[in-house]
Amino acid sequence: MAVLFAQIDAFADRPFIGNPAAVCLLPTWREDHWLQAVAAEMNLSETAFLVREGDGYRLRWFTPMVEVDLCGHATLASAHFLWEARHLRPDEAARFHTRSGLLTAQRAGNWIELDFPALATEKAPAPAGLVEALGAEPSFVGKSRFDYLLEFHSEEIVRSLRPNFSSLATLGVRGVIVTARGTSPYDFISRFFAPGAGINEDPVTGSAHCVLGPHWRKRLDKETFLAYQASPRGGVIQVRVAADRVFLGGQAVTVLRGELLE
Repeated sequence: MAVLFAQIDAFADRPFIGNPAAVCLLPTWREDHWLQAVAAEMNLSETAFLVREGDGYRLRWFTPMVEVDLCGHATLASAHFLWEARHLRPDEAARFHTRSGLLTAQRAGNWIELDFPALATEKAPAPAGLVEALGAEPSFVGKSRFDYLLEFHSEEIVRSLRPNFSSLATLGVRGVIVTARGTSPYDFISRFFAPGAGINEDPVTGSAHCVLGPHWRKRLDKETFLAYQASPRGGVIQVRVAADRVFLGGQAVTVLRGELLE
């Protein structure tokens, strides 16, 4: 049976920017090796797989190499897919059952707001080779559940980093978030490197902002931010921190629809 899929640019208001994700709607689950093979075939930072379950959808995310526990941009793309294909009413919330618990999405005009868990960062020593692999000295190093977080003194440093991805891939964590205060209109900027998961630089990383939101709330003493991920494609994220949740706002554009024949 053919499987419908779409490729969607997430955290983007027009095609060919933001972070592309493939979204596949399955009638029932296929074997894990098939899911991983499809993600490798798509060769995007994430491929999302959806199966109807209870009051929502079971959602799983795969990079070309591994299944991951949390992904923002492919969740945004999945919600966009369900509304656009009329599997959900325009006023109906998208509910996703995931490895990270229940995640929801609501439409807000042309934007979609995701309800995600806040992820705390604890100050930590930089592991051997991390600073050298990035080529710049951070002002702060911390570690969250999934990633290292490094804050730098200026936006220019973050934008100019040219990491040694082979070295970063040996760190034993999902990825490395680098960040600095931004210039107007952005409160902060970031980049995200995850060569260990098969993604040298992720274009726009929703889950990283589950870490960045709480981090910058402490730094700037505010709870609402406009953020920019300064990858070559780039993307804008609205971030709102409330207690133990982070609300991520973004837009999405479908650029390709098709069928998987195997």
